[in-house]
Amino acid sequence: MFLALFSRRPAPAPVAPSAVEPEPWFETGETWTPEGVTVVERHWTQVHAVVLVYTAAQGYRHNVACLGCHFRTSATRRVGYDWLQLEDATAAATEHANTCRAIPRDIPARPDDDTVREHLRTWVTTSRTRVADEQIHLEKLDPLRLTIQRTTDWLEAALQQLAVDQPEILRTETSEPSDRVSYYARRLPQD
Repeated sequence: MFLALFSRRPAPAPVAPSAVEPEPWFETGETWTPEGVTVVERHWTQVHAVVLVYTAAQGYRHNVACLGCHFRTSATRRVGYDWLQLEDATAAATEHANTCRAIPRDIPARPDDDTVREHLRTWVTTSRTRVADEQIHLEKLDPLRLTIQRTTDWLEAALQQLAVDQPEILRTETSEPSDRVSYYARRLPQD
């Protein structure tokens, strides 16, 4: 009896839960969740390609992208808005899904970091004008989020590094009270 008290073993440590796998899309069986976006809705085209309604950093700016053809939209003609609200995005996705006859393509592969950095450098370079430094906003990249598949934090870090590496094309400015960083494509040199 005395030995039975000392022969007890401690309870095994609880096992940490493994990473939760996303649920497969019932339409295609895929589990793809693009980094940096939240998929809000999925629509099917007539030949079973998927049209996504998604949002990036701001939950009120929606985008529509077809995974069958190259259709993308992020703007509305509604007065007072230059982005899609959810009901506008749903209408655009439904309209496109009803008319698109593109065959489903493979889910876009996640590009390597150097490729995304080159996309960002090109985006900044094409934003430059001869008039003045042009403020650039990350929201303008939202339509490309399915292509670049990066989080806002990653994009901000890459832009800050670009400003350090190539200050002739990009500068940053930090707001005093909020520590918010703004990005400016440098003015093109005068000839």
